[in-house]
Amino acid sequence: MNPNTPAPSTRLAEVWSDTVDLRHLAWAIGIGIAISVAGFYAASRWLRGIVASPELAHAYAMLAGLAGCVLAGIICARLFPPKREVVEHSSTHDPAWRAEVLAELAEQPGGLGTLADLPEPVVRELKDLDLYALFAEPAAEASQPSARAPSPQAAGKEALA
Repeated sequence: MNPNTPAPSTRLAEVWSDTVDLRHLAWAIGIGIAISVAGFYAASRWLRGIVASPELAHAYAMLAGLAGCVLAGIICARLFPPKREVVEHSSTHDPAWRAEVLAELAEQPGGLGTLADLPEPVVRELKDLDLYALFAEPAAEASQPSARAPSPQAAGKEALA
């Protein structure tokens, strides 16, 4: 089980919106069962001699089994690294795609609004995320008169800006 070698795509599956290697998932389930059940039985045997009530010993042993589940989760997280691929440059950097999304947002009830309507913390956050210029461009384009006839979308943007 070398964690640095990539898994073939035929062994990958999506579980709870995350990509997993099916072999690693099977190992993780086995490790989880082994540690939690062993913790439960060890604590049950140890607590029978200490606690007066067998029901209370059983309840505490169940807590030990839950602690075993957490421990197994930590161990499996260290053994099996994530299989997802993070792609930073995607369609969000495409100006045509951004214009299309902004046009769809402008068509929604309430429209885009203006940047002047936003509170200062929101404007700071937009600038920190490099999104301020994205919303400032449509407003600037809508306020500038163009030489050609405006399209119906541009007219809608002007009315909303």
